[in-house]
Amino acid sequence: MSRHRKSSMNNSIKDRLDDIKEWVSDHAKVVMPVILLVCVIFTVLIAINANKKAAAEEEAQMAESTEVENTVSALEGNEKEVPELVLEENAYPAVNALMSSYYQALAEGDIDTVISINAFVDDTEKIRIQEMSKYIESYPQLDVYTKTGPVEGSYLAYVYSKVKFTEYDELVPGMQAFYICTDENGNCYINEGEDNSVVTNYIRDVSLQDDVVDLNNKVAVEYNELLESDEELNAFLVDLAQRIDVSVGEALAKAEAAGTEAETSADAQESTEAAEAETSETAQAPEETQANVTKTVRVTDVVNIRSSDSETADKLGKAQIGDEFTLLEEKGNGWSKISYDGKDAFIKSEYLEKVSEETAAAPEETNEDTTAQTTSDDDVTTVTVVENVNIRKTASETGEKLGLAYTGEKLELVMKQADGWTKVKYKGQTAYVKSDYVE
Repeated sequence: MSRHRKSSMNNSIKDRLDDIKEWVSDHAKVVMPVILLVCVIFTVLIAINANKKAAAEEEAQMAESTEVENTVSALEGNEKEVPELVLEENAYPAVNALMSSYYQALAEGDIDTVISINAFVDDTEKIRIQEMSKYIESYPQLDVYTKTGPVEGSYLAYVYSKVKFTEYDELVPGMQAFYICTDENGNCYINEGEDNSVVTNYIRDVSLQDDVVDLNNKVAVEYNELLESDEELNAFLVDLAQRIDVSVGEALAKAEAAGTEAETSADAQESTEAAEAETSETAQAPEETQANVTKTVRVTDVVNIRSSDSETADKLGKAQIGDEFTLLEEKGNGWSKISYDGKDAFIKSEYLEKVSEETAAAPEETNEDTTAQTTSDDDVTTVTVVENVNIRKTASETGEKLGLAYTGEKLELVMKQADGWTKVKYKGQTAYVKSDYVE
């Protein structure tokens, strides 16, 4: 029974297949295109799925490199405008600290510090900084305005400063722009050697934004109004610029001459050593003979007083025009050792002139010399104080106060200076009072 049923079923399936084959054969012109279309659709679906998978993988790879592409896009900068960045005031402590150190080094003529902050300072600018420092007392005010730079860790800094000159009482405003970067150790430095056109274009565009232009104009107006209201300042700045240019030119000429002499340095060194040996033998003469000679020198220009015979040595102070010092030694390297505040110090010899060379008297002649000096005191020139005035150690209102001179008091006059100060003798030492208060 079951076998019969199974056999009948198989026959039925076979009959149906035969019927389908016969139908397909009879309708081949219709059925074959349909089958072909189904196959094509199937193939297209497979291809679409494959493309979707590839697209997903490509999108994932693109996502991983989005940050890199954004950085490149920012640097290449041609595809989008520079953003309108906010001008922030004193917003970054690291940048403020950098600018404070830099301006302090400028005031002190500290070239080593300047170079450590800005490695792109050339030899001419080094000389100019050192010459200018002779006339700068300090930068008592610094305000740093910043915008973020074109790369990570970079800034555009616009520094508003007020400078106190040694020969002028009022503070003079100014502004300077800097491109600041951060090194691999996280330290900020001034980058004046950037030559990437994309970066320089970015800096230019940001510096032309309205808030930066407004800041520049504000400082320019303040500076110009100060010049218009103070003819003395105007004349001082013109004279200062001329003095600096002359000093820089002379220094460059000396450096060039020194370079020429360096070609024969070996022979010169031998000659110097021989001369020093000879001088050393001469120095063995009795000490009392040398101790009896005292030389006095006078300062001919504003100049730094340093702890050793080097332009990079610590600055102990500033000598004003007309200051006099005891000369201890005139060295062959262009420096002179002097006595300053009871200790040895050094000044460039080119800024000194000899005033006198005195030989101390023998013991038995002391009384005669004392009498002669006493007699000559009648010829001392004095000035009279017309209003109570402070007596200071240097020609500056911030100089150390030595005492107070009262109306009617007479002070021994050394010289009246063109900078508005009068040099006097006070308790055996050189001092200064404002010229307006004496006659």
